[in-house]
Amino acid sequence: MMKPLKLMILTMTAFFCAAGPALAAGATAPGGKGSQPAGHLEKATFAGGCFWCMEHPFDELPGVVSVTSGYTGGHKANPTYEEVSSGTTGHAESIQVLYDPAKIGYAKLLDVFWHNIDPLAKDRQFCDSGEQYRSAIFYQNEEQHRLALQSKKELEASKRFREPIATQIVPAGVFYPAEEYHQHYYKKNPIRYSYYRLSCGRDRRLKELWGPPSR
Repeated sequence: MMKPLKLMILTMTAFFCAAGPALAAGATAPGGKGSQPAGHLEKATFAGGCFWCMEHPFDELPGVVSVTSGYTGGHKANPTYEEVSSGTTGHAESIQVLYDPAKIGYAKLLDVFWHNIDPLAKDRQFCDSGEQYRSAIFYQNEEQHRLALQSKKELEASKRFREPIATQIVPAGVFYPAEEYHQHYYKKNPIRYSYYRLSCGRDRRLKELWGPPSR
């Protein structure tokens, strides 16, 4: 079933954010930063539970061109939010980061990823349970694979956690962008987004795991 809290919020906000003309007029496009020139760009794909909460940490990083919410890792083509939320398609709520490797490295993206998830949780993140909310690094090439494995080994070697790390490191597959009303939800509906994040206990758990934010 769709997670109750998220269903409640979507129901409450349906009039305001149901892909209507009024919303589209002032909304940020899926790219988040608008059209901007760039050289060679690369993709990074991460899953860390609710994709609403995973966009913001990457959105303002220098060198990141766009962040898109979507679905990956499943077996159904063009899944809808309702289908993914039901847990029947195998997909994970994910984000795809388009970045300029001349300005930001994949290792930095990995560091931001780890510090915004609970790596100890299996098939859930914070208040959201199910395979669709698993944490995962979907690597695009062997260099990303190597760096992802290295970052996980370094985290394990740090002895920060007693429990094993449950985050998957798997090859990237087809990424399906989510519906427009999900894109940059934290910008379109900041109050409702903040309420969801607080109610889900995300920041409280992140502080337990990683300490206070560095900024």
